[in-house]
Amino acid sequence: MDILFATGNPSKVKRFAKGLEKEGINILTLNDIDKKVEIEENGKNAIENAIIKAKAYSKIVNMPVLAMDDNLYIENVPEEKQPGMFVRRVNGKRLTDEEMIEHYTNLVKEYGENGKLICRWVYGMAIINNGKISTYSWSKDDFYMVDKTSPKINPGYPLDTISINIKLNKYFTDITEEDKHNLYEDEQNVIDFIVSNV
Repeated sequence: MDILFATGNPSKVKRFAKGLEKEGINILTLNDIDKKVEIEENGKNAIENAIIKAKAYSKIVNMPVLAMDDNLYIENVPEEKQPGMFVRRVNGKRLTDEEMIEHYTNLVKEYGENGKLICRWVYGMAIINNGKISTYSWSKDDFYMVDKTSPKINPGYPLDTISINIKLNKYFTDITEEDKHNLYEDEQNVIDFIVSNV
């Protein structure tokens, strides 16, 4: 069975592809369909934005559509500078991976203590299948954002270059599959949500 993941970000697809393959579900992306939709992501949170994206694409494809969004919260950073849903968009400008790394390391330098800030991701996912909307939200453990970059860059996830897992004391770019297994970060709960709604 095919499902369209309304994203052009290969890292997001890779995150769930293996788990869904085991369930007989094949992820297609925007790169696999010859259709683009202009979407104004003006929801109030990650769930609302995921629904907006899923609705837009469910109108043009004849298959279940999956969309997700995420919000980033950073402790000690003033409300007006919180990224929230606009992690990549700052002052109306969409940042490149390199610009994101520079912007967020500057926040750490300005508001952090000992070169780090405590952060948390909150995720929202929406699936539209035969007109029915299903949603799911989850968050991950707190992590540090730091002002020193890792030499590795994870394309599509530039903040991994300046983020450190607190339990492992490792940059996200250095976390291995074995580490993920030990941390139980396989996100099986998300896979189960997708499988039960397609």
